Amino acid sequence: MQVPTKKDEIRLHLIREKEDAWQTTGRLEDRNGVELAKTLELPWRNNERNISRIPGGIYPVIKHVSPKFGQSFWLQDTGIRSQILIHAGNYHRDTHGCILVGEGLKDIDGDGHLDVYNSRNTIDKLLRALPRKFAIKITTIGRDEV
Repeated sequence: MQVPTKKDEIRLHLIREKEDAWQTTGRLEDRNGVELAKTLELPWRNNERNISRIPGGIYPVIKHVSPKFGQSFWLQDTGIRSQILIHAGNYHRDTHGCILVGEGLKDIDGDGHLDVYNSRNTIDKLLRALPRKFAIKITTIGRDEV
């Protein structure tokens, strides 16, 4: 399947802002710099499956129906990693290497870590707003992972 990767086909920009031993938080913007969502991922652990986020870069994306997570976005060409999705979820323990989106960040379960909230509504908005195929650019403030 041919999926977009050209600069003009980049529809989303994920900017990773903060990382600790448990997670990485950031924001998802459209191509005009308008914030669409807050994000939650695992921290960088050398791209290890299920315990690390993927490296920064530009990835083709397609809309997808996951048996486990339902309507989602599937990042393609992720190298040694597979099944990297943008999907609904709230906690860093829900990510398994994927990207969670929500309306905002707050500690909703009282464990001292920020969580994303209104995640299902946020993914539904993104699914309505975005085309079937596009590209995402992922960057990390102050860090070069590649």
